[in-house]
Amino acid sequence: MPRDTEPPTGRARDATDTPGDRTPRGPTPPTARTTSPAAGPAALPAPPPERDGPPDPSGPPALRAPTKGAPTGGAPAEDTPAGGAPTGGAPAGGAPARGVPPGGYRAVFAVREFRAVFAAHLLSLLGVVVSELALTVLVYDLTASPLLSALTFALGMLPYLVGGTLFAGIADRYPARRVLVTCDLICAGCVAVMVLPGTPVAGLLVLRCLVAAVSPVFTGTRMAALTDILGEGDLFVLGRSLLRIISQSALLAGFGVGGLLLAVVSPRGAITITVATFLCSAALLRLGTRARPARATAGGGGTLPAESVAGARLVLGDRRIRALMLLFWLPPVFVVAPEALAAPYADEIGVGSAALGLLMCAMPVGSIAAELYVGAALSPRIRSLVVLPLAAAGLLPLVLYGLRPGVALAAVALVLAGAGSAYVIGLDQWFVAAVPDELRGRAMTLLTAGLMTLQGVGMALAGLAAEFFPVHRVVAGAGVVGTLCLLLLVAEVRRTAPASVPAYRIRTEVRDGEDRQVPHG
Repeated sequence: MPRDTEPPTGRARDATDTPGDRTPRGPTPPTARTTSPAAGPAALPAPPPERDGPPDPSGPPALRAPTKGAPTGGAPAEDTPAGGAPTGGAPAGGAPARGVPPGGYRAVFAVREFRAVFAAHLLSLLGVVVSELALTVLVYDLTASPLLSALTFALGMLPYLVGGTLFAGIADRYPARRVLVTCDLICAGCVAVMVLPGTPVAGLLVLRCLVAAVSPVFTGTRMAALTDILGEGDLFVLGRSLLRIISQSALLAGFGVGGLLLAVVSPRGAITITVATFLCSAALLRLGTRARPARATAGGGGTLPAESVAGARLVLGDRRIRALMLLFWLPPVFVVAPEALAAPYADEIGVGSAALGLLMCAMPVGSIAAELYVGAALSPRIRSLVVLPLAAAGLLPLVLYGLRPGVALAAVALVLAGAGSAYVIGLDQWFVAAVPDELRGRAMTLLTAGLMTLQGVGMALAGLAAEFFPVHRVVAGAGVVGTLCLLLLVAEVRRTAPASVPAYRIRTEVRDGEDRQVPHG
């Protein structure tokens, strides 16, 4: 099952939260200073508590419910987001206390529940990559048909749109842990049936489609659950970043591991191993994460597909959310062109398989390196400031293909294009703030489905264009057309941005030589 890639922070919602358990856990909020009449007029009240997060966005979109329980007077009390959870506490699962300086990625790994999610993600990703490779080889062995073998691989992306549209409501209707474990068990069952010697080729393809249809539900639910585990602030952003990094790394390592595995065991034997990875992932999620209630109940007794479609309509009907979602979706449509056409380009410039492997690895390497740097070295405020410039300029390196470069220059262009994808770290922060909690699971599922579907569309369009034009011109054209489209989209994102956050809410302090945001109580 392919698994993929702030504003007010919130303590994780948990089934054990009760009205009596709302004691602030962070530092004491600032209070207004008073003076005696002899000392002169009273000082101005202290500004509102500072928030972790970027200057964008500062307020709720039209869909978000009004904040409840906001303080009405005196010193600022705990901040309460639309979800109703106070923001002063640490996220569930053992996240560092609010007053402790953040430790970057180390702080994310300090959360016990995230470690379980991370390990489960790694196991299931390796299982997916190995099973995809082994199933493709198995179908070719059974049919000797290159078309059916290629179709087996393509079916890993096509059902994303169906699953992400019709089943997205599952992510909000049922408790997250139950959904995640059930998805892993369904995948394990499908893969186990693939292993049976009597399973026909048509059955293998149907099972492949079922696994792919489950994938966006799993990924969207997990993304939404991270806001419960890590809160809605910087820990969530870095946690998402780590999952993207491991996804890119697993793609690089998984095909190599799969190839070595197929050298010593049969395709069915390799697929059998992936059954164990899905079962281990389910066990980690069941035993390593806490039970939490569903985000929303079924409304009006409607069917699941109707509820899913209605949620998609609400999400895409909000101008701000739609603009942010398009900013996730649009760059991959164009950036996949050099990867989809890597083999034809290698043939065009007359290089061998070793050079082809270098071209295939260059973009993921750039993406991983840039994401690690941006996540570890830049503050949340700086990450937010670079979102739009990186998004607008990220496809420009592909224009170098217009020169019909050799392997070295092409690899440099691909590394730079991969590095441009680091804009999504700050974009994650904006997106989770823009989407109301009760729609978050459906929004994340739709985001994943659209991302995978549009990448497939981008690959198909690049291949179609290469039928009529030289490969290097197609890739360069993708860079030019994509940049023009993104400039228009960036302007729309700017237009939909909420009012600027006051300076006292986004300022940073340098303590012990480290730039970090000021926590609030």
